[in-house]
Amino acid sequence: MNRYRLRQIVLITSLFLSVSVTIFLFIRAGTGTVSGTGSEESGPDRHIITPVDLPGKLYFAGEGVPLENFDVRESLDMELLINKYWQSHSLLLIKRANRHFPVIEKVLSENDMPDDLKYLAVAESDLTNLTSPSDAVGYWQFLEGTARELGLEVNDEVDERYHLEKSTEAACKFLRQSYEIYGSWTTAAASYNAGRTGINKQIERQGTKYYYDLLLNGETGRYIYRVLALKLILSDPAAYGFEVKERDLYPAIPTYEVTLDTPVEDFAALSERYSINYKILKYFNPWLRETYLSNPDRKVYYIRIPVNGYRSFNQEAQPAD
Repeated sequence: MNRYRLRQIVLITSLFLSVSVTIFLFIRAGTGTVSGTGSEESGPDRHIITPVDLPGKLYFAGEGVPLENFDVRESLDMELLINKYWQSHSLLLIKRANRHFPVIEKVLSENDMPDDLKYLAVAESDLTNLTSPSDAVGYWQFLEGTARELGLEVNDEVDERYHLEKSTEAACKFLRQSYEIYGSWTTAAASYNAGRTGINKQIERQGTKYYYDLLLNGETGRYIYRVLALKLILSDPAAYGFEVKERDLYPAIPTYEVTLDTPVEDFAALSERYSINYKILKYFNPWLRETYLSNPDRKVYYIRIPVNGYRSFNQEAQPAD
């Protein structure tokens, strides 16, 4: 018997066994019994999947969500189900939000922007310094050209799209401009995802600026509902089955600022001066993209240093003198 024929027989036999096992497991699951007991499956280890309860009323940036409309209810229901039962992902967002939301909230408040806009950063990047396949970068996912238009420095050595405070400032500028165009924070948020050109085209075609009446592409059509689902879960995790204790959350880490107005030849050497290593320096200053900083114009930069070299989760750090 040649090898090809032997491989065929092995393949057919394996396929037969696989199908047989699958059929057996399917039939067993359909009986609702546990092998060897004949009793119905029950007990504290049983995992029960339930629908989500939609709120009676819901607002985004002070604007009401028309939950009386079936299409709105079903779209929100889908995003809530996805995010509630993607437990590991949503749990990570809850943990990260404890560290990053206070920073974002402060910038939004200083710019007189609605607090709900912070959920856009969650939808955009999962609160990480993400780089997308289209080369959008950072917590707020800016393309290079847009970032520069909004006043961010982007070059080989410095990329402020990775700077949480500065990129949040840039997001405020974009969203404020969009709000002045559309008169709605909801539609402004949708334009953050689709771009104003895409939103304007659909407004012109469909004769409405109201997000919930617009037929949009799949991503933007889901965008606001995902933001709303994230708002509901992150603002009240327990209501959606997430039992998170304070000690489980990622803590804010105390830092202080150091002024840089000269070139830096080696950030690894600089980090030693502050009792940290290169990795920790870059963790707190990811917008520094090289191992050095040329700074030919003697521009003033501010880098963040963890207080007393803070790294231990349980360490009680006190501000430096």
